[in-house]
Amino acid sequence: MPEVLRAPLVVEFPFTRSLGPVQSAFLTGLRERTVLGVRTGDGRVLVPPVEYDPVTAEELRDLVEVHATGTVTTWAWNPDPRPQQPLATAFAWVLVRLDGADTALLHVLDAPGPDAVRTGMRVRVRWAAERTGAITDIACFEPCESEPAPLPCDHSGSFPRTATEPATEPVTEPVTGIVAPARLDYTYAPGRAQSDHLAALAERRIVGERCPSCRKIYVPPRGACPTCGVATGEQVEVGPRGTVTTFCIVNIKAKNLDIEVPYVYAHIALDGADLALHGRIGGIPYDQVRMGLRVEPVWQDGARHPDHYRPTGEPDADYDTYKELL
Repeated sequence: MPEVLRAPLVVEFPFTRSLGPVQSAFLTGLRERTVLGVRTGDGRVLVPPVEYDPVTAEELRDLVEVHATGTVTTWAWNPDPRPQQPLATAFAWVLVRLDGADTALLHVLDAPGPDAVRTGMRVRVRWAAERTGAITDIACFEPCESEPAPLPCDHSGSFPRTATEPATEPVTEPVTGIVAPARLDYTYAPGRAQSDHLAALAERRIVGERCPSCRKIYVPPRGACPTCGVATGEQVEVGPRGTVTTFCIVNIKAKNLDIEVPYVYAHIALDGADLALHGRIGGIPYDQVRMGLRVEPVWQDGARHPDHYRPTGEPDADYDTYKELL
């Protein structure tokens, strides 16, 4: 019986974005232990604030300060927190309508167990000891017994105001951008076709599968033809040489990847294949890589797949031989 392959896989990247005036004010407020919403044309207060009314699409700038206390509108218990979640111990995901707001904010509630959580319970913000201008400046919510109080201030105070209007009190440097880490980690188990492909790579062979209907050869194989929708099973060895069809120059060094930038990542149409695969190009200056460049795989001892592709020294392929694979 063939070995069942499994491997941990992590997809991770930092998502960097700039902030408009409303989001900037909201995150700057959190850093100063203040929760801001935005007032719509019909008087509703939205927390967290948005830049456009979700009903009318009207631009919103009228900032409103709300309380750091509120009411749980719904919740779900999380008994097994994952890494990087707000709390290391079991907690409840909650939607909290803060006093003075008309919408609910998603966050976490620190509670001893699900029996201690209920819809309608009163909670308050627990501020993080160190605040940087992010939603995590609210460390969590915690139960409290307070009743809804009057709004922090009325129209005669510093709120509400527009997002572009300066505050009456001294303001520290505003938060103008955020970096949100995105991460997905899971265990990947390839199917029959990809397992056969990986087993062949371990022998320094590259195999694909031919569609019985359109006769195209797909590398890596998928077990079915993406065009015809029929199962594939006939294995065909391709390459190992191929042609660069298109490429990009990578200038940002990836975390945990020991490759100096800049380098080239390319689509490579292996000889005999009808689908281009991905591969790094080495053995040539990055600014000399070009469409039509003929390349071959370079293997390292003990590796289960090619480390990179290098030029073969052959003349460049004619455009007509790979134009259908762009």
